[in-house]
Amino acid sequence: MTASTALNLDRSDSVRDAQLAARGDAEAFERLYRSTVGRIHALARRMAGPEQADDLTQEVYLRAWKKMSTFRGDAAFATWLHRLAVNQIITGRAAHRRKQDRHVSGEGLLDRMSGRAARPGIRMDLEAAVRTLPERARDVFVLYDVEGFTHPEIGRLLGISTGTSKSQLHRARMLLRERLN
Repeated sequence: MTASTALNLDRSDSVRDAQLAARGDAEAFERLYRSTVGRIHALARRMAGPEQADDLTQEVYLRAWKKMSTFRGDAAFATWLHRLAVNQIITGRAAHRRKQDRHVSGEGLLDRMSGRAARPGIRMDLEAAVRTLPERARDVFVLYDVEGFTHPEIGRLLGISTGTSKSQLHRARMLLRERLN
């Protein structure tokens, strides 16, 4: 069996499982979950940080279960789920931030302020550096450089223009270069 044949079989299996899951088949949904959870969790970790990744991943799959009937099969299930995940992660991250803002004590405010690292000379790894980016720049960086979306697709997902997506990507790359040097 060629790789292309295997890919087509995987796609037809996921479409079949998505159709079954839309009709309430929990086992079919579990197969979809198992085949996609790694990528969705990695996306959540990159976009929102490791402390929120587990909860956001769970929220993505709860939302997917509720929205299974909207999957038409025009694209691969993984593509549909990925777009749903991006939207859910952005929404969930905003809700988390609002909740934090309501419950932050004076001590917590100092932890959230930006500043130089306590020990200069220690280099940050890429994941840590990405987490320090401003939210919009991080979103565009992850979606473009990590996930492979185009600027027009990012614009539609985030509700921004293509030009804004490009400028945010440039900003993210410049900030990463500065922080990693």
